[in-house]
Amino acid sequence: MLNKKVKKVKIPFQITVREFAQRLGMDTPEIIKKLMENGIMASINESIDYETAVIIAEDLGFETKPDQTFKSGDVITLEKLQEILKHEQENKDLLSPRPPIVTILGHVDHGKTTLLDTLRKTHIAEKESGGITQHITAYQIRKKGKLITFIDTPGHEAFQSMRQRGAGLADIAILVVAADDGVKPQTKEVADFILENKIPCIVAINKIDKPEANVNKVHQELAEIGILLEGYGGEIPYNEISAKNDMGLDKLLDTILLIADIQDFKANKERGAFGIVLEAHKDPEKGFVATILIKTGTLKVGQDVIVGDKYGRIRDIKDYAGHSIKSASPSMPVTITGLSEILNSNDILQVMDQKIGRKNRKLMRGSIKSGPQRVGAISSKELIKNINKALIKRYSVIIKTDVRGTLEAIKQILETLKSNEVSLDILYEGVGPITETDIQTAQTSQATVYGFNVNPTSAANRLAENINVSVKTYSVIYELIEDIKEQMSELLDPEIKRTDLGRLKVLAQFKNLKKGMVVGGSVSQGKIVKGQHLEIVRDKNIIGNGMLTQLQQNKQDAVRVKENMECGITFEGKERIEVGDTLICYKEEKIKRKL
Repeated sequence: MLNKKVKKVKIPFQITVREFAQRLGMDTPEIIKKLMENGIMASINESIDYETAVIIAEDLGFETKPDQTFKSGDVITLEKLQEILKHEQENKDLLSPRPPIVTILGHVDHGKTTLLDTLRKTHIAEKESGGITQHITAYQIRKKGKLITFIDTPGHEAFQSMRQRGAGLADIAILVVAADDGVKPQTKEVADFILENKIPCIVAINKIDKPEANVNKVHQELAEIGILLEGYGGEIPYNEISAKNDMGLDKLLDTILLIADIQDFKANKERGAFGIVLEAHKDPEKGFVATILIKTGTLKVGQDVIVGDKYGRIRDIKDYAGHSIKSASPSMPVTITGLSEILNSNDILQVMDQKIGRKNRKLMRGSIKSGPQRVGAISSKELIKNINKALIKRYSVIIKTDVRGTLEAIKQILETLKSNEVSLDILYEGVGPITETDIQTAQTSQATVYGFNVNPTSAANRLAENINVSVKTYSVIYELIEDIKEQMSELLDPEIKRTDLGRLKVLAQFKNLKKGMVVGGSVSQGKIVKGQHLEIVRDKNIIGNGMLTQLQQNKQDAVRVKENMECGITFEGKERIEVGDTLICYKEEKIKRKL
C-alpha cells in the first residue's frame, strides 16, 4: 500500500484567513469553519497567529514549516521585519504596487531640506533651529498621478544613527551634494552605507546656479569614494538641480519614477500592517503620539497593535498633511494615537487580531518584562572596578526632549564623551516637558536638567528657582552637547605646567623654624623669585620641596634676585636644607583642560 504524500506548507508567524486558505489551496469558508470548531471567530481579513495556523493546518493533514523564525513574546526587530518583507515577495499573487520610499541624504547645509521644501512648497527649514533638520520627517508628493514617499534625515555629524535609519528604510536614496562644496565627511559616510547595502541611488548635484559651482569637481570627488555616475564610468543616475530656484526638480522626480518602475516595488495590502517608528512624543492633549512608516499591510483605526514591547489600540490615524484617515496602506507615513507608552524610534509596529492580539500581548509583556535575576557574591575584580568607578568625578544630568529620535541622537553623541577622570551620569531621560519630578530628582542628586525643544512647566520653573536647581534649555543639539562637554571639562583636574626660573647654591644656615628654615646662598643661574616653589637637590637627588616665602638682598626685602648675586631666603617646607644643597626655583601654572 502506497503512503499518501503529505503536502507541505510554509506559514508566517502572522497570516490573514484569506492568505492562509490560499496557501492551503482550500476555500476560505472551510478555513473559517475549522477555526470556529477550535473556538476562534475570525473573518476573512483578520489575522491569526502562527501557533493557531499550525494547529489548523496539521488537523487538515498538512506538514507545516515556519516562514520566519518567531516565538510568542518575541519583539519584532528591524532585521526580522526585513526577513518578513523578503518572504512576502515570494508570493507574487498577493502583492500590489506601492509608492517608492525615498530618503534624502548628504552633508549638512547641502540643501536637502530646501529640496523637500521646494517639492512640497512649504518651509520646514525656516522652522528648524539653526536651519538644520533635527528630526526625521516623512511626507508624500504626487507626480504624474503617482505617489512618492519622502523621508528627510539630518545631515549634521551628530545624527549618524538617524541618517542610517533613514537610509535603511528607503527603496531609493537621493545623495545630495552641493556643487560649490563637493564631497564632505557625511557625504562619504552616506555613500559607504548606500554602497554597502546596495540601495538604489540617485545623485542630486545641488546649487548649480551658484557662481562657485564646479560640477566636474563633484564628479571626480564622487568617483574617488566609489559613486560612479552615468557617463562617467558608472551606472548611478544623476540630476543637476537648484533646490532653491526650482531648477531640474521635475527631471529628478522623473528619475525617481523611472527607478520605481524598474524595481517594481510591491507589498501585501491584505495582511495586518507592519510599520517602523520614525518619531514619538507625548502630547499634553492627545497622549502618546508616534509617526509610523507603513512597510506592508494595512493599518486601520480600532486595531490592536504591538510596538516593540508596548501595546495599544489605534484611536486615530492622520496622514502626513494632518488629515484624519480610516486606514493607511504600504509606504504611507502616518501619525497614530492610542498607545500605552511612548515608543522608541526604530521599533516595529505589528497589527494583531483583536482576540488573539490581546492574548499574545499579555504573553509578550510578561516575556519582555520578566528577565533573569542575577544573585550572588560580588567578585574581587568587580569590587575593584566599583571602587575605581566611585573615585571618578561625575557630572549628573537629566535630559528631556520633544521627540524620541532626538533623544537617541543626543545620547549617541554623549556616549563619545569619554574620560578616565570624569563620568557623565544620565539619571533620567525622557520625552515631554520638564516636570516638578525632574526638578526634585535633580535636587536630590545635585544634577543639571537639560531640555531640548521643551521647557519646564510653570510649577517646575518655580520649584527650580526656589530650590536652586539649574535648568538649561536648547533648540540646537550641538549647543546642548557643547555645554555638557564644557561642564564635564570643568571637573577635570588642571594640567600643571612647570617653568624653572633659577638655581641657588646654599652657602650658610641661619635659623631653623617650626615649619622651615632661613638659609643664605648665591644665585648660580637665572633668578630667584619670592613666592615661588623651591626644589631641594642634594648629590643630584631631589630630596624635597617647599615654598620661598621671604627673600632678602643686602638685608633688604626683595622680590627677585638675579644671577651671581647673594641673598637670604626663608624656606617653608618639611625637609632640612644643608650647606652645599642646590635650590631650584620654579613656578607652576594651572592650565584648564578640555575633554
